[in-house]
Amino acid sequence: MPQPPMFRESASSKGSFFASKPSDNAVSQGVFSCVPFQGMPLTASKHSPLPLLELEEVPCAPDSQPTLPPCSGPSQWGGDCQKNSQSPINIVTTKAQVDPDLGPFSFSGYDKKQKWKVQNSGHSVMVLLEDEASIAGGGLAAQYRAVQLHLHWSEELNGGSEHALDGGRFAMEMHIVHEKEKGTSRNEKEAQDSKDEIAVLAFLVEAGSEENDGFQPLVEALSYVPRPEMNTEMKESISLFDLLPKKEKLRHYYRYLGSLTTPDCQEKVVWTVFQERIQLHKDQILTFSQKLYYDKEQKLRMTENVRPLQQQGQRLVFKSQAPGQLLPLPLPALLVPTFTCLTAGFLQ
Repeated sequence: MPQPPMFRESASSKGSFFASKPSDNAVSQGVFSCVPFQGMPLTASKHSPLPLLELEEVPCAPDSQPTLPPCSGPSQWGGDCQKNSQSPINIVTTKAQVDPDLGPFSFSGYDKKQKWKVQNSGHSVMVLLEDEASIAGGGLAAQYRAVQLHLHWSEELNGGSEHALDGGRFAMEMHIVHEKEKGTSRNEKEAQDSKDEIAVLAFLVEAGSEENDGFQPLVEALSYVPRPEMNTEMKESISLFDLLPKKEKLRHYYRYLGSLTTPDCQEKVVWTVFQERIQLHKDQILTFSQKLYYDKEQKLRMTENVRPLQQQGQRLVFKSQAPGQLLPLPLPALLVPTFTCLTAGFLQ
């Protein structure tokens, strides 16, 4: 779920860089700009407030002058970033296995309207959720509280998502990041499992023909946080549900275990990638690249904050079997209507 090079979803080492070239094992083209970022804690809540980023490093891009520090792209990230259960991945939908345990989610606080706090993290735009919402169900082993949401995007309308579906990428991807709540696991074994400490709900965003009214308060807030360390408050109250597809559409999703998408790339994330896309008008999407900057001097526009695809390896990807979802009919079922029609013809 989580992430950042742009948007960090967990504590990470200071002075890391987000990338200019795809990693060696990337499945698709990656980012062509890179920006150093500071580590920041995952939790942005009223219990442990998120400190502002202190961007001491100089951002760098392909056309940077030699005097700037060199970028360290994803292929050079060390530690856990070189392990075998990394994110994001390309999800081949026909190979995803149906898991009957992947039922509907239970959303708490997602309908609460308020003027959310918005922050330029230096790598993305973040909405601080302050423990006001939580999720359960959906095949998760515990209850998870929402701590923040952020987005990834590109000026190319088919290159801003981190995950891909059947090789196709989208204009943006929104991550709602949740932390496992202590004492809510179904048993002690699941409570001690570190592979799902973080639950990220990932929503793919595509360009539509109409403006998305639910997103507009966030889009308008971007003008007030162009530079790192800047904060504002939405001018209009919205709920998390205002940002999402209709609730009945949220029963269709994919599930796999993976990692944060930026250093230190810890493999402790249970990912949920929803099938239903969010639609924003093209102008709303491009506003993210036009209004936000990586640097305080406002020379480097914030865009392409996307990690290249990683190898799936031996991991399995599962999918929900939502009520009403159509499945291919077995051959006998397809032949019965045909046989009936032929018989009726002969009897006439």
